[in-house]
Parts: sequence; C-alpha cells; structure tokens
Amino acid sequence: MNPKIFVGIAVATLAAILGGILLMGPTIVIPSSDNITEIQNSEQAKPLQIELEDISVSKISERSSTIEIAFKISNPNTRSVIVQTMDYQLFETDYSNSEQLAGGEIGSRPEGMVEFGSNYYTLLGENSITLRDTITLRNSGNAPELWDALKDDTATWRVSGTVFYNLSSMTSGQENTLNFEFTK
Repeated sequence: MNPKIFVGIAVATLAAILGGILLMGPTIVIPSSDNITEIQNSEQAKPLQIELEDISVSKISERSSTIEIAFKISNPNTRSVIVQTMDYQLFETDYSNSEQLAGGEIGSRPEGMVEFGSNYYTLLGENSITLRDTITLRNSGNAPELWDALKDDTATWRVSGTVFYNLSSMTSGQENTLNFEFTK
C-alpha cells in the first residue's frame, strides 16, 4: 500500500477531532454556592494515621549495634497525600533516663525553586505505606547497661517525631504536620 494513504487517513482523523472540539466549543460551568462550600471543605486534608510498626535490634557486636525501625502511615483521605518528610527521635527509657540515642529523617522537603530529585512519598487515597530506617549506634563503652539491654533485647523504647505532608501536589493546600509519640 501507498504510505500517502496512511498519512491522509491520519490527517483526516486529526482534522475530524479538531473540528469536533471547535464545533462543541468551550463549556463554562459556574458553580453554585453549595458547590463552592463543598470544594472548600474537600481541600482540607484529614490527618494521617501513624503507627510504630516495628523496632528491633537486627545486629549487635562489641563495637556497634544496628536498630531497624518501621512506621506505617495510613491516608484516610480519598485524595492522594504527599508525605514530604518524617523526622523522629529514638530514646531508650530504662537506662538513659530518656536521653536521645539517635534520630533520623525519612524523605526530603523541597528547598528553593528547582528540585533536581525528589525523595518524598505519594500516598494514594485510603492506602498506607511503610517507611523504614536503619540506625547504627556506636559502643563508646560508657553505657554497659544500655549495651546489655540491647544484647538481651530488653530495651524499652520511646519514639517521637513529626510527619510533614500536604495534599496531592506540592503547591495545593497548606503544609500539614502530625506529631507522634510511641512507647514500646
């Protein structure tokens, strides 16, 4: 077959689509006051729900200890939510009199006009995501009771922090925060 036939069919199809759009014309929908109130109410995000899913000592030696921590974040909204960062602090409550042992940040917040990489999490409506992190503690030798509790798996943990999130895009809605604290 002649290739000009295929090109002609494509041009005719494109012309028909454009003609249909021009024939229909733009449609302007003017919302009523009830719809405006409903749109404004739907823009406010419900708070996320967060759980401490797991905290465990995965590896321990005389020099260091590796602690794995996992958080489950649930989105009760019907719209997507972007979880930018989750900052947390880890405390061992029995030995250290609630001194902070470690802390971390999962994700990243946009800084400046141009963001060359993204390290945030899109959480779809009515779904959940598990965020994990690994913490390495160095044994300085100054806390033998703490090291014994880590070896025996008898440590009592307290984790606190903040989740920063907003609606389905970085520019829609305001930034929301959720503070949390767990004891395990």
